[in-house]
Amino acid sequence: MWYNNILETIGNTPLIKLNKITANIPATILAKVDYFNPGNSIKDRMALKMVEVAEAEGKLKPGGTIIECTSGNTGMGLALAAIVKGYQCIFTTTDKQSKEKMDILRAVGAEVIVCPTNVAPEDPTSYYSVARKLAAEIPNSYFFNQYDNLANRLAHYETTGPEIWKQTEGKITHLVCTAGTGGTITGTAKYLKEQNPNIKIWAIDPIGSLLTHYFETGIVDMDYVKPYIAEGFGEDFVPANYDMSLIDHFEQVADKEGALMTRLLAKEEGLFCGYSAGSCLQGLLQLSDKLIASDLVVCIFHDHGSRYVGKVYNDDWMKSKGFL
Repeated sequence: MWYNNILETIGNTPLIKLNKITANIPATILAKVDYFNPGNSIKDRMALKMVEVAEAEGKLKPGGTIIECTSGNTGMGLALAAIVKGYQCIFTTTDKQSKEKMDILRAVGAEVIVCPTNVAPEDPTSYYSVARKLAAEIPNSYFFNQYDNLANRLAHYETTGPEIWKQTEGKITHLVCTAGTGGTITGTAKYLKEQNPNIKIWAIDPIGSLLTHYFETGIVDMDYVKPYIAEGFGEDFVPANYDMSLIDHFEQVADKEGALMTRLLAKEEGLFCGYSAGSCLQGLLQLSDKLIASDLVVCIFHDHGSRYVGKVYNDDWMKSKGFL
């Protein structure tokens, strides 16, 4: 058997049991390790789905240009789709993202424009605003806007949720997932709750993100937004992909604890993951007193550690942040 192109290898990633770090937790803890996707992240799923939906709706035409604001991983998935399908890519990203992410995007043929991190979403220099401006100026281009593009959560409703349900033989009791654009957690949760409404959905958020306070109050209060170092999750606005009714709890994790746990995952479990995986597991540990022996917990580990060798896996960088 062979695959016709790289896109056909997306999905069907493994569930791997955690053993050492979670030894004192009574429940069974499984990791959905999505760095096994060809672009090394879970974002391959939604990137391909967004492209397919845009093609079907006539928004992305032959020879067109894909424009997106990305912390790196969505861009990689879109770039793979562009290579196979014959599109150009222009990505905006923020200056807090790792150099490795930018280099990888350029390696797969994308143009990358770096924008400042600590500005409001509506600021003309933000990576959201710059992407919108480019889409307005460049002929035959389409801005995907993963935050409000509902094909994002549809991808996880159609693939991630069913895979987890099948792999656990329907025994999953808790899903733990970092919250960013909302696509992964909302789409997966929707499918799982349809199978069993008693499944608990726990969202992990960095301290400084808006999402936890919004979940608890329904109020968008920018006073709760502070700079944070963690990459790829947390938001300073509420993307349209969220359906907060599907989420049972938001747990905030400090940058330092998430970073240290990411390194521990590599050393103790052999899982060389990105920053959000360590934060996801740290959030679970903070909630472990809510678990019992019969629980079966699935944590989603979004991406691969190769994106972070200059940051989380670099002792000098860790020391510069006061993490070591």
